[in-house]
Amino acid sequence: MNNRIHFHKKTVSFQHALLLLLSLWLILTGNAQNPLIRTQFTADPSARVFGNRVYIFPSHDILATEGKGRKGWFCMEDYHVYSSENLTEWTDHGMIITQNNVPWVRPDSYSMWAPDCIERNGKYYFYFPSAPADTLAYGKGFTIGVAVADKPEGPYTAEITPINGVRGIDPNVFIDKDGQAYLYWSAGNIYGARLKENMKELDSEVKILGDLPNKGLKEGPFLFEREGVYYLTYPHVANKTEQLEYAMADSPLGPFKVTGVIMDESPTGCWTNHQSIIQFNNQWYLFYHHNDYSPSFDKARSIRADSLFFNEDKTIRKVIPTLRGIGITKATEKIQLDRYSAISPQGTAIEYLDTNNRFAGWKTVLSNPGAWIQYNSVEFKNNKTATLHMNGEENGFIEIRTGKPDGPLIAKMLVVKGSSMNTINAALRKRISGQHNLFVVSKCNKPVYIDWLSFQ
Repeated sequence: MNNRIHFHKKTVSFQHALLLLLSLWLILTGNAQNPLIRTQFTADPSARVFGNRVYIFPSHDILATEGKGRKGWFCMEDYHVYSSENLTEWTDHGMIITQNNVPWVRPDSYSMWAPDCIERNGKYYFYFPSAPADTLAYGKGFTIGVAVADKPEGPYTAEITPINGVRGIDPNVFIDKDGQAYLYWSAGNIYGARLKENMKELDSEVKILGDLPNKGLKEGPFLFEREGVYYLTYPHVANKTEQLEYAMADSPLGPFKVTGVIMDESPTGCWTNHQSIIQFNNQWYLFYHHNDYSPSFDKARSIRADSLFFNEDKTIRKVIPTLRGIGITKATEKIQLDRYSAISPQGTAIEYLDTNNRFAGWKTVLSNPGAWIQYNSVEFKNNKTATLHMNGEENGFIEIRTGKPDGPLIAKMLVVKGSSMNTINAALRKRISGQHNLFVVSKCNKPVYIDWLSFQ
């Protein structure tokens, strides 16, 4: 769906206000199918657990235009923050920092790159890189600043100067169990240093984190601790594009031992990747990005998440990226089947609903009888009807089954031949509750196009 809203300077009626609030709710929420955010480009996700919610602090890609950034390159002017308590419904809390309200940032730099955020003593410290306005004072290239808030969603107040002694991008902050804070960043190498209690100044000499690969770009450090092991994760161009790697150590500043790959290079050639790793409700997750909405331009990216697991020897099991993503989908939501868990070996494809507006999303194409698509982890609560938004090239039927392609049949939907999508309803053969994996199976000889599925 197209979630864009245009505001006009005029008085609105009460009814118009209600419609506006409804539209605002639509733009502020998303779901846990990949990509996570479906209203704008997002990249470089820094995920954090604050209280009982997960907050994501990504960068915000926009498309450069004449006089606004450098065409064909990364273009970022502000930051948003998103949160969820169930990893399924995501709220956009709005813009928290823009290049025009940071005293030291050049206001036309469009270089608000990968950020991070951490909590200490009830304050939230948001770290971000950018190009300074005063190159005589801070040098050319990037430096890193900090903004402070009383709540993770802001409002944030930026410090008037960047952090002294830090030159580079991709800030990452870690607070160890003894209360010592550390700042990491990249600039050709990956660097680390202790932070003072105020979280705004370095408290040690800067250290190059050695024993990492000598060849190929390394950037985007993200450090976390688990069972006494410190994991330094980072994107690395080992071949053509970035893969996500990690090294292990017994202390926050190493020495680190390069251990393995968390995620392979993009299969479609997206040059960058950028990661964060958190534990939430006893499960570990990897947050990263890909160019789902912009397949021909990899400077316009979208954030994703998938589950992450460890081996018995504490090494990280490689994550295979999925479209299904994380979380449990409520049966009453619009289930985007195109963010599938699996598809049949033949006869199933995914296409954009509108190639001129890719934020409208995708559709599933089942082109022959027996073609199916699988969508896992749907939570039912005594539902009794099904709804499909679809159209087909001939009259026929779609079957909805659970467990496997020939599993229990819960609904049979009539496909009506037509050029535009229609909403089709059907009663379930029996009421259904609990968590199930769904299979949607075509019984048509010609293609069927499905936008979404829902249950009532």
